[in-house]
Amino acid sequence: MMARARAPLTEILRHLRAEPSRTWSVIITVFGDAIVPRGGSVWLGTLVRFFAALDIGDGVVRTAMSRLAADGWLERRRVGRNSFYHLTEKGRATFRQATLHIYGAHARRWNGRFELILLGDARVRESLRPLLATAGFGAAAPGLWVAPAGTPVPRVGAGALHLDAGCDLATARRLAERCWPLERMAAAYDRFLSLFAPLEAALDALPIAEGDAFTARILLIHEYRRIILRDPTLPLELLPAAWPGAKARALCGELYHRLLPASERWLDDHGLNEAGGLPPAGPELALRFRAPA
Repeated sequence: MMARARAPLTEILRHLRAEPSRTWSVIITVFGDAIVPRGGSVWLGTLVRFFAALDIGDGVVRTAMSRLAADGWLERRRVGRNSFYHLTEKGRATFRQATLHIYGAHARRWNGRFELILLGDARVRESLRPLLATAGFGAAAPGLWVAPAGTPVPRVGAGALHLDAGCDLATARRLAERCWPLERMAAAYDRFLSLFAPLEAALDALPIAEGDAFTARILLIHEYRRIILRDPTLPLELLPAAWPGAKARALCGELYHRLLPASERWLDDHGLNEAGGLPPAGPELALRFRAPA
């Protein structure tokens, strides 16, 4: 990639390095975005080569892989002196759900109703907080969790009350502002747009090298994943005007598909598993960020 076109990628890399070390989190992105669609197993050397482009040494990568294995996300298989990694069943299940949220369509209409979960026991409330937040519920009051009707309700155990309620749109918008950190979410989307919009202009001007395309693709999804997995993706009627989330998703999808061909060629050349080269990705890869027909 020529210097002028590589400048946005350099800025993205600078942004990554300015944050606390999260090599293990980038590895999760690599597996979910690039390795799972191509069989799910990869040689450690392939990952080391990718992270070298981020100026992250092989010792840091090996430590992060060991941590992920110890935490039950990855399993290692040795073939001679080479190590190959694949996701555990825990990892595969988590990735299936995350993939739907990251790459799927989120637009939905609000039907005027909310799902409510009322929890009485304070200890139960705290233990279920991460589960409910991940499911898209917001805290309206201590023990009271709310989500737009149609949101899948997680199993919260005996003693919880599941209710249905409705209100007018103005009240619903006030409720959304109270239950979900919309200002913080909007600021995160704005930062994403500022960071990646220059890359779109650079791709308009010049072609991108295959290695740079793979790096840009992974960092694009890494940043987007960190935002979207915290976003309850509320119906647009409940969100503030000019909500930046829709624009961020459009930019991410556009960049993703522009980077995809060259980045897949890099994997063709450098991605290895126990059998040799990685198998080609299935048709579902090309459908990411595409609205269903």
